Amino acid sequence: MPSDLLQRPERAAQAASRTAPRRRTRVFALTEARWAAVALLLFLTALPLQLTGVGAWSWGPLYAAAYVTGGWEPAWAGLTALREKTLDVDLLMIVAAIGAASIGQVMDGALLIVIFATSGALEALATARTQDAVRGLLDLAPTTATQLADDGGELTVPTENLVVGDTILVRPGERVGADGRVLTGASEVDQATITGEPLPVAKEPGDEVFAGTLNGTGALRVRVERDASDSVIARIVAMVEEASGTKAPTQLFIEKVEQRYSLGMVAATLAVFLVPLAFGADLTGALLRAMTFMIVASPCAVVLATMPPLLSAIANAGRHGVLVKSAVVMERLGQVDAVALDKTGTLTEGTPRVTDVRPLDGSGLDEDALLALAAAAEHPSEHPLARAVVDAARTRRLTVAGTRDFASAPGVGVTATVDGRTVAVGAPARLLDGVDATGTTRAAGAARAAEVAADLENGGRTAVVILCDGVPVGVLGIADRPRPDAAATVAALTALTGAAPTLLTGDNPRAAAHLAAEAGINGDDVHAGLLPQDKVDAVRRLQARGRKVLVIGDGVNDAPALAAAHTGIAMGRAGSDLALETADAVIVRDELATVPAVIALSRTARRLVVQNLIVAAVFISGLVVWDLAGTLPLPLGVLGHEGSTVIVGLNGLRLLRDAAWNRAAQDVR
Repeated sequence: MPSDLLQRPERAAQAASRTAPRRRTRVFALTEARWAAVALLLFLTALPLQLTGVGAWSWGPLYAAAYVTGGWEPAWAGLTALREKTLDVDLLMIVAAIGAASIGQVMDGALLIVIFATSGALEALATARTQDAVRGLLDLAPTTATQLADDGGELTVPTENLVVGDTILVRPGERVGADGRVLTGASEVDQATITGEPLPVAKEPGDEVFAGTLNGTGALRVRVERDASDSVIARIVAMVEEASGTKAPTQLFIEKVEQRYSLGMVAATLAVFLVPLAFGADLTGALLRAMTFMIVASPCAVVLATMPPLLSAIANAGRHGVLVKSAVVMERLGQVDAVALDKTGTLTEGTPRVTDVRPLDGSGLDEDALLALAAAAEHPSEHPLARAVVDAARTRRLTVAGTRDFASAPGVGVTATVDGRTVAVGAPARLLDGVDATGTTRAAGAARAAEVAADLENGGRTAVVILCDGVPVGVLGIADRPRPDAAATVAALTALTGAAPTLLTGDNPRAAAHLAAEAGINGDDVHAGLLPQDKVDAVRRLQARGRKVLVIGDGVNDAPALAAAHTGIAMGRAGSDLALETADAVIVRDELATVPAVIALSRTARRLVVQNLIVAAVFISGLVVWDLAGTLPLPLGVLGHEGSTVIVGLNGLRLLRDAAWNRAAQDVR
């Protein structure tokens, strides 16, 4: 028997079960996280000592250590930026913290340090995890492949050494080692990682296959058509890295005015110190006024004006099944004005199910009998369509007969003996071509089966024909069902953004059009048969028109579009590692209806941010005017400064309540 048809159980089992190892940077592998943790621990140790009245000899050194451990990295970053003639808030916070300590407000300064150190650690962790997922994608492709030599021999070679023109052998259960075209053999290939198609695709000589996709039950000889560095998987990695690296992060509101505020505050502090000196004021008084000015003008209240509403919204969304990865993401969600949706696993459940059972006239079978017959023949098969048929029979509590003489032909279907009859279940084009048309009854049955199959396929379903002793007896329709909340979500997103969502899918146009009609998406907004780079192009076309695009997807093939979009959301239950890490937010419970709710919650948070900024600005400007125009006692200045901080903080924490989420969800219904 030829070597390519030899089944090697142990090798096939290993290949089938092989999954890409999960690369995941540990939190404390990051220097930013280690320093932030130490600073937080020191602060939490010093604070109770200070509040209980223990001498400064006990808590003073702890605060000093917190300043050093939490502040050296932002201070270094601020000094680096200063060398490039840029003044940022990081350096300003360090100066403000040191200024607070110099006039006795050591705890205030330490708190500022800890907040900024923790923020930097979270940002570093998010970046590292995304890079982990991008690198891990390359593990989907096998490291070795079986190369066929000119003399028919087999060589196991690294896939990176394959060149265009080489021929490789892909056995059942193995992953394809390179992008190429089938020379001989037939099989079904699961290429959901590339195209997002929910079902394995039949492959025959002349068909294209992609590196990293999973071969089914047949053996394939494949001619390599792309180098490893130019494969579709490699290009997906490149696109994710490029989009992540070139997309400028949306800044929080306060960061947009960081330069002007920083420069203005430094200049004003120096003026408050130097001008009185020039007119004969004493040094201590001038220094005290300047330090008071720095305290009351420091942007602590402004920072807290921004963060608590966004962080509270993040916590609230998390309790309701939406993981938003950062405050910047929560802010972005409220800005989106266009939505692009993936199909399989996003608008649909991602699992094929039997939707139609059509016995043919004259078959003598009703729906249950036809389904039970098909399930009996399909029971030994591991094909996703077979599992759908068997699951449908179990759902109806049908008795499934035993089988013998089971056989499976890739791309055609299965045959088995059920209760003494030969039953065939498979693709209409293949099975009906083999029907003996010499008899009038069989010819009529084949014609009727072809008509029913065509009707189902035009409706976006996959048709499966059942033959009993060579005679067509019925047709099944199988489809990936839309999520129950798909139509309501599309309507809510349309109302929120003012434009109907766009459907971007690698599936076939008929299935895409059928689902779009069910979900309420316009036919003009449906784009089918897309590869990952095509999805990115579609997103960029929307962005070129000035739209801020939200992409919702779940697969590896969606990751480049998720990275390129203004904001990306991944479906968490069946989402690939790359999609989950690349996306800005994850729907943990796979409830699509939470998307419009979290957008509405983000908009509420943005409104609270504006309210808080107004409150902070009123307090800061009032205290600054008092300090400049009169004599603001330092304790009163600290009280006003801290009071405004508490007010804006409590205002932002309102979004922690469940009522805030319920109100957001109600507003989009």
